Amino acid sequence: MSECVGILKRFFLPQYMLRQDQRLGDDYPAGDMYRGFVRLAWPSVTEAVLTGFVSFADTIMVSSCGEEAISAVGLTSEAVNLFFAFFASIGVAVNALVARRYGEKRQEDANRCLAMILPISLAFSMLFMTVSFFVARPLLLFSGAQADTIDLAIPYFNIVMIGLNFTVVTRIINSAQRGCGNTRISMVANLAANVVNIIFNFLLIGGRLGFPAFGVTGAAIATLLGNIAAAVIAFSSVLRRGSFLRLTYLPLREWDPEQLRTLARIGSGSMVEQLFMRVGLFSYSKLVAGLGTIPYATHRSVMSIVNLSINAGTGLSSAAAALVGQNLGRGRPDHSLIYGKIGQRIALGFALVISVSFVLFGRPLMTLFSDTDEVISVGYILLCIVAASASFAMSGEIYRGCLHGAGDTAYTAVVSLVSLAVVRPLLAYVLCYPLGFGVVGAWIAYFGDHLARFLFAAIRVGGSKWYKKKV
Repeated sequence: MSECVGILKRFFLPQYMLRQDQRLGDDYPAGDMYRGFVRLAWPSVTEAVLTGFVSFADTIMVSSCGEEAISAVGLTSEAVNLFFAFFASIGVAVNALVARRYGEKRQEDANRCLAMILPISLAFSMLFMTVSFFVARPLLLFSGAQADTIDLAIPYFNIVMIGLNFTVVTRIINSAQRGCGNTRISMVANLAANVVNIIFNFLLIGGRLGFPAFGVTGAAIATLLGNIAAAVIAFSSVLRRGSFLRLTYLPLREWDPEQLRTLARIGSGSMVEQLFMRVGLFSYSKLVAGLGTIPYATHRSVMSIVNLSINAGTGLSSAAAALVGQNLGRGRPDHSLIYGKIGQRIALGFALVISVSFVLFGRPLMTLFSDTDEVISVGYILLCIVAASASFAMSGEIYRGCLHGAGDTAYTAVVSLVSLAVVRPLLAYVLCYPLGFGVVGAWIAYFGDHLARFLFAAIRVGGSKWYKKKV
């Protein structure tokens, strides 16, 4: 018994998380450090779960329109994410830079960063939105849309892309707020988006309380309105006097070229990472879509459940990134490393709950999306695969957040190239088609991808190069 207690102490107590050469002091109080992480993390976890809930709720509500509707929404989501990848990379750069400036107590530079990057992001979002209307049909057909889904997918895609400007405002401001520890603001913004989205899904998909029944198009309108609500809340948060982040007009002649170069350096690595991720996930989705409408609908239903649950790791990762950046700014890389490992320990607890839940309640969860025996049975097998990979997926996400917080985006880009852009699609193709495993093969590839990413990230975090990056 005492031996087990000793092992647990060495695994969970901060003073055991560092090698002797990594220590810069003895101030590693376990209670304070765990409380500090949880205080910053719980709004981020709530926000990430709420983000996953949007997809979850959309899929459930759209499922009333049939498997074709589920497939149409899923295919559209993958296409939309290709456009969002650019702004996700900007968000990573903004988060890392603002967190470092917050730790260094350089408020003016943090605000200057936001004032410069927001108009640049909005200009690109206008360009991407315009281009998206011209490429909608060929892009969705290339994504794997079938004759029974393309006419549902195109209007959904176009309406969601109209909201790109609002999504960009929310993403950039929330990334900056998380960098300086204001995680509750992004949580409130996403909560508002969820509430608005669910209300208008209810009203517009099936036509209730006198509203017209728009079906899949109604779900797109609901998503657009939710994005607008989130943007209004996020934007208002940087107009308040007295807050660390405050957006003010900054003339072009006062822009700081050095900060822009730093953002470009961090953002370029993250952009390459996002490009590899999105190309890999797009290829993966296209491979599954080629199996047919029913297998793809099963795949999307399971993905909605997974996003709702595994997204807790994304929230923990955001907290880890912020704390890593802040403590590097304070000159305490030892605290940065400890906070990353605390996040990973907490993530393992979430992974255990998720794994047990999927094994015990996987079948009832699948009945929320379909009453077809094939969909329910295959979906349960896929959820069991996810249960087996949860600990790798969650831990890898936390370590990736640590690397982002330190600005070590070049390494994560290489990992995404190897694992997401090569390993997952290639393995999925071999298992789905030549070996004939179908959609189950695609999710075995999902397991392999997360295992590989976890190993790569764990090796990097175990070294010292990542927290010596200059930002």
